[in-house]
Amino acid sequence: MRRGLLLFGLLGGLTLVSWLAWDAWVARTELPDLRPSISPVVLDRNGELLRPFTVSGGLWRLPVALDEVDPDYLRLLQHIEDRRFQAHPGVDPLALVRAAWQWVRHGRIVSGGSTLTMQVARLLERRSTRSLGGKLRQIRVALALERRWSKQDILGAYLTLAPYGGNLEGIRAASLAWLGREPARLSAAEAALLVALPQAPEARRPDRDAGRARRARDRILRRAHAAGLIDDLALSGALAEAVPSRRRAFPMLAAHLTRRQHAEHPQAATLRLTIDAGLQLRLEALVAEHVARLGPKLSAALLVVRHADGEVLVSIGSADPLDQGRQGFVDMTQAQRSPGSTLKPLIYGLAFEDGIAHPESLIEDRPTGFGGYAPANFDQEHQGTVTVRRALQRSLNVPAVKLLEAVGPNRLLARLRRAGAEPRLPQGAAPGLAIGLGGVGMTLTDLVRVYAAIARRGRATGLRELRSVDALAALAPSAVRPAGGQVLDARAAWALGDILAEVPTPSYARARGIAFKTGTSYGYRDAWAMGFDGRHTVGVWLGRPDGASVSGLVGIEAAAPLLLEAFARLGTVAPLRSAPPGVLLADRNEELPAHLRYAGQAPGRVSSQPGAEGPEIAYPPPGARVDLGLASGRVRDLVVKARGGVPPYTWLANGVPFGRTPFGRSARWRPDGPGYVVLSVIDGRGAAAQATAVVE
Repeated sequence: MRRGLLLFGLLGGLTLVSWLAWDAWVARTELPDLRPSISPVVLDRNGELLRPFTVSGGLWRLPVALDEVDPDYLRLLQHIEDRRFQAHPGVDPLALVRAAWQWVRHGRIVSGGSTLTMQVARLLERRSTRSLGGKLRQIRVALALERRWSKQDILGAYLTLAPYGGNLEGIRAASLAWLGREPARLSAAEAALLVALPQAPEARRPDRDAGRARRARDRILRRAHAAGLIDDLALSGALAEAVPSRRRAFPMLAAHLTRRQHAEHPQAATLRLTIDAGLQLRLEALVAEHVARLGPKLSAALLVVRHADGEVLVSIGSADPLDQGRQGFVDMTQAQRSPGSTLKPLIYGLAFEDGIAHPESLIEDRPTGFGGYAPANFDQEHQGTVTVRRALQRSLNVPAVKLLEAVGPNRLLARLRRAGAEPRLPQGAAPGLAIGLGGVGMTLTDLVRVYAAIARRGRATGLRELRSVDALAALAPSAVRPAGGQVLDARAAWALGDILAEVPTPSYARARGIAFKTGTSYGYRDAWAMGFDGRHTVGVWLGRPDGASVSGLVGIEAAAPLLLEAFARLGTVAPLRSAPPGVLLADRNEELPAHLRYAGQAPGRVSSQPGAEGPEIAYPPPGARVDLGLASGRVRDLVVKARGGVPPYTWLANGVPFGRTPFGRSARWRPDGPGYVVLSVIDGRGAAAQATAVVE
């Protein structure tokens, strides 16, 4: 009895020592890197995949969460690969014994004894497990993994690392490449195929041997049926389902923008952009179709911005990023090109803001020289006396240059910069009148900023492309490019929209509710169309990325149809903004005040047009004494009035400005106390008048 107890104690002690030694052996396991690199992904505003990037070695290894994978696939995977996955500690002794017995009995491997955890250990270490030493190492790492990770973590690692042929790793990459969609919902046949491929990823690649892939899939389907995972009807339908015979390309929407953002944030695993994937896909197809009709070597770029907040919904840098003949690798949303006539609306807007023109003002379109610069119209003809409205709608060059001379090229450049644009002049060149007709470098993105500001009643907005870096990060500082303040007076901006909404389309119909302007650069190198409705601003560029001339490439014929079709695919056109307060409405030139019936000239010039005489202070008259109630404490404002001159009027009291009236001729001023005051008024041409009065 005592000997039995002693033997039992000895065996128990040996068992305990062995277990402790085993436990220590497992605990000392040096684990491989448990955070293998994952393909960075760029998502759209709703979380849809725009584009993934490969990891080192050119592998596609996309991130995936368990709740993003079809649960029927997960059940099938565990039934086929590891039925006791949820119960074993990383190694399944029953499975190992069964595999060894089958090997002895049949002389070959009939079924593997590796658990999912053991497979993850092998995938992490990337070493062979065919030798005894390799197999022991795999078992040791699997046991250690189970102590470090939960079952969910281990299953997630398998879904990320399992090989599916070629450079595909993980269920998500496999599902996108072989099935063309995300793995969230899979048919029984698709699930069985994705279970079968990692068992022999190269031998069963569908693009190399679809028959072998099908046979492997069907064996798994029959095992699933025998286990009751699918019924007779599901089995029959799944066996009849075709196996894919080619590998699909990964999504590459907004190719240039996604690559640029990835380059700016190389450490980010996830980038979420403001892009709308569905809209991006539709408009990329539209651009490709449009350019294909125009001929080889041509490319196109297109931007869609929601101007309320500046979010970029669509960014297309070329017709086809992979087309070498069209130099599709060049991002033409960022390329500096001549903007042609697309800057003219801003010139007219400055003239409206300064009060030297109105849409119904008359202006001359006749051969004119400007200090040696003699612009000509596109058709080499002149229209004579026209309204400013018609001059802008017809994109006449001489009137635009006349108004640019009046408002000043430096002011035009300053307003472009205020919109967030970066106009580029030839090296060493000073701003001249030629910039109004395209003599300055601008990008499509710059022009969209300008037109978005016009659409927003003259207020600039920074364009926003990036929503977040990784899932939890705040908006990156570089995601929004700042733009400062008011680009145009709200009334001037509204007038531009009103004019441009009546520009004839290529079919000479009206673009209902869309204000747009086209442009063609010198030598037919660039065709432009810029437009907006009440919600979106759209910009289009067409041409050759290498800057070569393209005979007959004209904005109204090549770019405008693409712009209008893009608006059609955006959905219902949103109404343009209503007129802001203070707009001077007139349908005919005769209804305008005398000083606005003819468009003004540059400040300081003497004009022969009516209403161009210098300003006078009509009230208070010189030397007047005005009772404003200063003695009683019930102070009233002094209402000052001007006559003559050209708006806008700037008012000063004792040299201090107190008011600016773009169109009106009166202003209010409240004095600090009684006494003499010198009142001054300066009109839009720089002419001035003064009057001295006494306020009481």
